[in-house]
Amino acid sequence: MTNLSDIQSAEIEQARQTVMPTRRSVAEGLEEILFQAIPVLDHGFVRVIDYMGDDAAVVQAARVSYGRGTRKVSEDRGLIHYLLRHWHTTPFEMAEIKLHVKMPIFVARQWIRHRMANINEYSARYSILDREFYLPAPEQLAVQSVQNRQGRGDVLGADEAAQVLSLLKGDAERNYDHYLEMLNHDENGERLDQDRQGLARELARMNLSLNFYTQWYWKTDLHNLMNFLRLRADPHAQYEIRAYADVILDVMKKWVPTSYDAFREHRLEAATFSGEALKALRRMLAGEQVEQSQTAMSKREWDEFLAKLNPS
Repeated sequence: MTNLSDIQSAEIEQARQTVMPTRRSVAEGLEEILFQAIPVLDHGFVRVIDYMGDDAAVVQAARVSYGRGTRKVSEDRGLIHYLLRHWHTTPFEMAEIKLHVKMPIFVARQWIRHRMANINEYSARYSILDREFYLPAPEQLAVQSVQNRQGRGDVLGADEAAQVLSLLKGDAERNYDHYLEMLNHDENGERLDQDRQGLARELARMNLSLNFYTQWYWKTDLHNLMNFLRLRADPHAQYEIRAYADVILDVMKKWVPTSYDAFREHRLEAATFSGEALKALRRMLAGEQVEQSQTAMSKREWDEFLAKLNPS
């Protein structure tokens, strides 16, 4: 469920029915999902609004050619892999994508840390937010991790999870009721007390908690999109933002399949080593038994090094 209203669904369908001839590069896979709302979490979604360029735009920029190029697909693939393998990222800035994203406010606050996009967010100073807030699935409720200060540990038991969900739901419902009361509005936008104006929207919104939903348009280039996905599609990223990254990964696959394959190969499924770790790895490959005490690596770096060699 994406919680789209009938009017919103009709607007999307109308946009999808409009087809225009073009001389621009078209990504057929992306055209299939253009404007559609792809569900994420309980009320969120990701929609592709527009895009410019495709894999050919990356190749064209790298070769500074006059057209889409006449080289073989295998040569284009080799070039894109070479570019990513050697961190030649400028050609990937020539392809851009614009997304419409609906997400919990706390996810948006993590997302905004990636300072490499053009963003326009839904304004709660101008409009009244809907009664939509994120409630995690029980299997996503966990205790604080002992090893990781910003991660989760063991999943809560059924009774404790039910209590947490009850608190989250009750607090959000109460906060939204008070939000409407301060605005002097009901959920249909009608004034409750005809003799009272109501608090300014820019003030009333501060009563809402971080699990309420916001929306924005987010436009970025392929290079910066990959930077975002490299961090947020990582298994160590917070589940909620990772859910959005996983959807956008699939969008990227439909948009630039060759760049997507190279990105998986040289970023997502690759590992980097410090100079000291590389020395230890070379000694291991030579048949030597190496212990952490025989290196200049800290215990934490040593554990991370071993985890790269033996992922669970």
